[in-house]
Amino acid sequence: MVRIAAVAGAFGRDLDFDLQRVATLIEHARRDGAGMLVLPDAALGGYLADLRNPGPESLPPALAVDDAHVREVVTLAAEMVVCFGFCEADGDRRYNSALCVTGDGVLGRHRKVHQPAGESMAYAAGDGFAAFDTPVGRVGMLIDYDKTFPEAARALAVDGAEVIAALSAWPTSITNRAPRMAQDRQARLFDLYDQARAAENQVVLASSNLTGSLGGLRFLGQAKVVGPGGDILARTWSKAGIAIAEVDVAAEVATARRVLNHLAERKPEAYG
Repeated sequence: MVRIAAVAGAFGRDLDFDLQRVATLIEHARRDGAGMLVLPDAALGGYLADLRNPGPESLPPALAVDDAHVREVVTLAAEMVVCFGFCEADGDRRYNSALCVTGDGVLGRHRKVHQPAGESMAYAAGDGFAAFDTPVGRVGMLIDYDKTFPEAARALAVDGAEVIAALSAWPTSITNRAPRMAQDRQARLFDLYDQARAAENQVVLASSNLTGSLGGLRFLGQAKVVGPGGDILARTWSKAGIAIAEVDVAAEVATARRVLNHLAERKPEAYG
């Protein structure tokens, strides 16, 4: 059994503040017995303030993978598996990236592949999806818009992922904002995608998200842990907090796939 935790929380441009918040969240998750903690996208440095026109002066700080702030998260993780997002610097390019680490170092990295309108002006796109081994099992990562595309999560499941960490900086609707967050179109889709990606691949999905506001964006929260049948095991709703669920990952996945095994019963030759 492992306790998997997903965070809804606010992070911004102040890296020292962000690190302090990461340290607090790791401490709380450790106190609650979590073996895996999934922090939001952009947990170091915050997300874009404007998706329509992300000007260079408003971009998050770009950090190399060996930056001192990144190394500090590795140290804080210790025995825990921790996934977190940041703006990655690679030469002249920036990527919306996620790392999965323990105190021993980096276990896996993902660069966001699918970009909503405007984000391509700030970030280069990643080019693939790969799972990797961790102390809590084989894990794959998605960032934000990646979860909208079934092929992304399916590629991770085909690569053996039994847990998908879906890190988000997912805002309310920009074009048609509802008076109440619970009525917002993007709030509904966020939950729908989380449950569908877990159920169609019969995996455990840990979905984190930002809360609060940055520039013109208001973030949804709604962190959750979803079982391989698509059932929500724990959630935070729209407020900041940590959703924690105790899961026997291998047993739950095996049970879900006992009669109908979606991966084994695919027909790739028919899909074109």
